[in-house]
This record gives sequence, structure tokens and C-alpha cells, in this order.
Amino acid sequence: MARRAITTTAAAFATAAALLLTACGGGDDSPSDDIKGADNSSGSPSASPSSSAPGVKRPVIKLPSSFQLTFSNWTSSDPAEQAVLDDGKEQLRAGYEAIIENDPDSKDRAFYDTKNGFLQSQQWIRTYTDKNLTVIGKLPVFDPEVTLSKDKAAASLSYCTDESKASTKDRKTGEVKGNPAGTDPEVLYVISMGKNDQGVWQAVSAHSERGGCAK
Repeated sequence: MARRAITTTAAAFATAAALLLTACGGGDDSPSDDIKGADNSSGSPSASPSSSAPGVKRPVIKLPSSFQLTFSNWTSSDPAEQAVLDDGKEQLRAGYEAIIENDPDSKDRAFYDTKNGFLQSQQWIRTYTDKNLTVIGKLPVFDPEVTLSKDKAAASLSYCTDESKASTKDRKTGEVKGNPAGTDPEVLYVISMGKNDQGVWQAVSAHSERGGCAK
């Protein structure tokens, strides 16, 4: 799938994004137009894969089988790029775990965010939890690209998601809603990331563009 090239500049790594839309970016706070996740009442949980960075105690992130978050071609022959991919994946998984567990103060998500990044994450999570919504369905995550700064202390991670088979679910009424008819199901995300003292890649800011995957 053709995508716009990502330009590596200091601004790309430092700029603050708008509120998270689906997984991590955008300005629309309506969950009915956001990426969906899972209901925590059924199925066996899927745990986090083992970390590629030894010596760091990372949270074990669990998602129920009712939410199938899949990552296609999430590998790189470059170990530095792979480290960004690994932590970027867990950052996304931790966000959906927080929604499902109705926990905008999630310590798991905070582990993969800088202080400012976590404030942005909380705003996204609360667009669901404040309305008593969780998420269900299937969400493929694909076409990842990593751009590292020259000193390899900052990175830009982009990827696409397909919301076609994802929905929100009202915790009280059980009502299920997908995206409105005519909505482009594919969303492009660009995450600015920095490496902390432990060697963990954390999200600094995020931006999303619905329909951006086709550009």
C-alpha cells in the first residue's frame, strides 16, 4: 500500500499532536468514529509477548479473545528499529487494555508513555470510559515504518489500522455501534517516540489521519 513518506525533522519528533482519535491521534472525540477494541467479559486473555530488551521488567498486558488486535509484518532486520516496533506495539495494546478495564489511569499505558504522552492517552481513553463504552471486534495493524534520529534517541513510528470489523459496546445497555456509513475504515498513525533511561521507547505525541493510508 502506497503511503506518504515521513520526513525526519526535529519538529516531527517534538511536536504535540491533537487529541487521540482511534489508537493514538486526531481531533475528533466521538468514540463512534474511533478504533474499537474488546469486551472483557468473554474469552481467554492474550498476554504480552516477551520483551526484546532484557533486564527491564515490563507490564504483562492482557486482552480478551473478543478483541483481536493483530500486527502484520511487525519485524525489522535492524535491531534498533525492532526495539521501536516492539514497544510501539505494547503501547497500543496497553491503550486498549485500559479502555477494556475502564482505567484511564492505567499504569501499563503510562509505562509506554512520557508524562505528556500519557496525558494525551488519558484524553483518548476517557472518550470511551466517560461514556461507559468498551470495544469489541477485530483490528488489524499493518504497514509499520520506523524512522530513527541520527543519535537513535528519538524515532517516528507510523502504521495503519483497519476498523472495518471493530465496534464500541455500551457496558450498561450492550448496544454495539460501528463507524458511520461512508467512513473510511483505514487510519494512518504517526507516533513520535523517545527512549528513556531504561531503554524503553515511549510515546511523546501522536497524530492520526483517517484515509491517510491511501496517500
